[in-house]
Amino acid sequence: RGLGSSARSAREDSWLKSLFVRKVDPRKDAHSNLLAKRETSSLYKLQFHNVKPECLEAYNKLCQEVLPKIHEEKHYPCALVGTWNTWYGEQDQAVHLWRYEGGYPALNEVMSKLRQNKEFTEFRKERGNMLLSRKNQLLLEFSFWNEPVPRDGPNIYELRSYQLRPGTMIEWGNYWARAIRFRQDSNEAVGGFFSQIGQLYMVHHLWAYKDLQTRDNIRNAAWHKPGWDELVYYTVPLIQEMESRIMIPLKISPLQ
Repeated sequence: RGLGSSARSAREDSWLKSLFVRKVDPRKDAHSNLLAKRETSSLYKLQFHNVKPECLEAYNKLCQEVLPKIHEEKHYPCALVGTWNTWYGEQDQAVHLWRYEGGYPALNEVMSKLRQNKEFTEFRKERGNMLLSRKNQLLLEFSFWNEPVPRDGPNIYELRSYQLRPGTMIEWGNYWARAIRFRQDSNEAVGGFFSQIGQLYMVHHLWAYKDLQTRDNIRNAAWHKPGWDELVYYTVPLIQEMESRIMIPLKISPLQ
């Protein structure tokens, strides 16, 4: 009787544990390989600079003098995708998005050459005196999003940033591979990225609109398309935090 009771108790304990243990199917590849564009090897760097309010004008002037030289110099395998000041959301913040064509080797090559560039060294020193803080992330682009290419303006840009629950990036990608088709009618989709280094499980969606009212109209119109509400319903539980920045491009930005 004692042995039977012990065995029954063990079975019950095992059954109870099974209710709380999530069974994970083994993946055959990293999510970066499953979600990123395979036809390119581009790596992106997203920079956030929190500028002293009284220095923002001088900061913009300095960036507009120096950043195009890096962007246009052929022996640097990188390109300035866009550069902005925030308008709504974070205040007195500059945002820069760079593309390194050739991945990590290209990034290492650019950083090595810039360390030998006296003008850039002086630029970083002068820029540092204007900043309160800064951070960056290295990103890959989702395979199903548009390639971020230069566009004419004037436009405002929205950077929507999502902190996902760890382990949910594949689910997010699967849902947004379908969701993005609902947001292409007005050519507002600029680019979609996910982090590799820096703050992890971060997703950034970049959108362009003529103005805030156009943004509101386009976003409201999506809710009238069958299927959009279902995709939003399934993606919301994957999010821990989200943030929206409305940004104005600088004169040197290829995204105007």
